[in-house]
Amino acid sequence: MHTWLEPGQRLFWAALLALITLLAGSEARAQASCPPPLPLQAGTAPERDRGLLWRVTRDGRTSFLYGTLHVGKPGWRRLGPQISAALRAADVLALEIDPSDPALAAAMAELQLKGALPAALQQRLDGAYARACVAPESLATLHPVLQATTLMVMEARWLGMDPSLAMEQLLLAQARASGRRVVALETVAQQKAVLVPADPAEALLTLEQSLTQLEDQSARRVLERLARAWEHGDLATLEDHASWCECSHSEADQAAMRKLNDERNGPLADGIEAQHRQGRRVFAAVGALHMTGPQALPLLLAQRGFKVERVRFAR
Repeated sequence: MHTWLEPGQRLFWAALLALITLLAGSEARAQASCPPPLPLQAGTAPERDRGLLWRVTRDGRTSFLYGTLHVGKPGWRRLGPQISAALRAADVLALEIDPSDPALAAAMAELQLKGALPAALQQRLDGAYARACVAPESLATLHPVLQATTLMVMEARWLGMDPSLAMEQLLLAQARASGRRVVALETVAQQKAVLVPADPAEALLTLEQSLTQLEDQSARRVLERLARAWEHGDLATLEDHASWCECSHSEADQAAMRKLNDERNGPLADGIEAQHRQGRRVFAAVGALHMTGPQALPLLLAQRGFKVERVRFAR
């Protein structure tokens, strides 16, 4: 199972973990070989809409579906006019995960490796921490698969991006400031089920693949292309993700993609519909790759009777 075939769940959790790690001050070294620090200020970057937005209407009410990126740049701190207007028009912000849910920390703590890592894998993981300039003890309580996936998301720092600037974090801050309700579209149990493979051998294989992607910098290359496509709302490139993700294409990988993307999209669509059915106008923000494939969220909402319209941004 190849980690880059997991566009939503692990990346969202890893971005959250990376944010916690950075806020805890675990940048262990400041030297030329470390990722460059980001500017503290957003500068004078203009407000501009980024990502992918759909207007979904049913029962006389309009909700919105937004495809997000789980990292961001300082210049992206200001939401564009159409996204800001959509969020203001909503009664509730719906995310894959509510980062403020105290059950999340407990769920992470329960995911533990039984026994020690093989020495070779531990050495490679230690090397990944050193290259990232992150203290190993900052994530030591997590399962090694989550440690490696978090380090993969932190590769964004080499590209001028950071998990603390993820779209979900910006949306959450604005929703909280305006007193809007925030809901999670998935339960902690659902999230936990896909964080780490239950089979120990499969978990070690996932860890090994993640470490390889850190070592050969393919994680960085793929994240850079993903971010570029997201920034420009390039749905066609996102749809073609399998051709450039530097993934293997075994039957196991395809099954993992169905489990971690397609099979999750149905319950995500159900959650959005349930909020809308209760009379709420919803701003649903989930990873952009959930907008792709045969079970894409816009398609599933259309099948549930919503009128689905892509909101085009000025470029």
